[in-house]
Amino acid sequence: MYHRPVKEWRIGPRTLFLGRRTLLMGIVNLTPDSFSDGGQFPAKQAAIDHALRLLDEGAEILDLGAESTRPGATLDLGAEDEQQRLAPVLEGILRARPDCVLSVDTFRASTARFAVERGALIVNDVSGLTWDPAMAQTLATLSCGAVLMHTRGLPSEWQSQKRLDPTEVMPAVTEGLVSILSNAEKAKIAPERIVLDPGFGFGKRGEENLTLLAHFGELHGLGQPLLAGLSRKGFLAPHLAPRDRVPATIAANTAAILAGAHILRVHDVAAARQASDLADSLLAQIVAL
Repeated sequence: MYHRPVKEWRIGPRTLFLGRRTLLMGIVNLTPDSFSDGGQFPAKQAAIDHALRLLDEGAEILDLGAESTRPGATLDLGAEDEQQRLAPVLEGILRARPDCVLSVDTFRASTARFAVERGALIVNDVSGLTWDPAMAQTLATLSCGAVLMHTRGLPSEWQSQKRLDPTEVMPAVTEGLVSILSNAEKAKIAPERIVLDPGFGFGKRGEENLTLLAHFGELHGLGQPLLAGLSRKGFLAPHLAPRDRVPATIAANTAAILAGAHILRVHDVAAARQASDLADSLLAQIVAL
């Protein structure tokens, strides 16, 4: 059990207070090939309606992604196509809910700038500034919030990577996140704009993710707010289809909250809201004792 520190997260002109309760980042995939719900929202209005439904179910943030980074992905979409997928949905959501907090899930600097200029307040870079050499400097020139994730290698390499011994998992993730923070500091990205994500499933295989979840609370030593992206991931229930992993996701999310996660990135917002509210109450009772 870990105490969850309260942090201020600067996202452009706004500030989110993290740690008082778990914030939910609802996933809006605009891709035909994401591992869980790729192709489910091919039409612009269907994607917008889905996003608005997630807000109504309790999401404080929406995370829009236009290119899949599932295992095996080749990352060859191209910035222009990525932006064409993003623009109408981003703009439609903001027309309907001008005050909502939008995040763009991209590793491309040009798409990060494109989205922020159109109203996104957060850039969620799953590569942690490593796949596009221009990303760090681009984020430095923007005032948005940044979620920076630890990733080992590229999606096309994950299935063939050397497996980590249980004793190697946390050192690898911690050292990687320290490197990300160092690169952000060199680029002059203010720490109060940064949330860290240890990257469940991103270059971690099978039980390596369970080790990471079991030791998640140790990452508070880095001094930054923490996001956990566990939703429907394969390691939670390998024998089930992604859509059937909701109960396992709730269990994993609860464990992350009790280890001090500030934000959960989720597909199933209504279920996550019920579980996180209860876990938050439990965490408050334990801290008060």
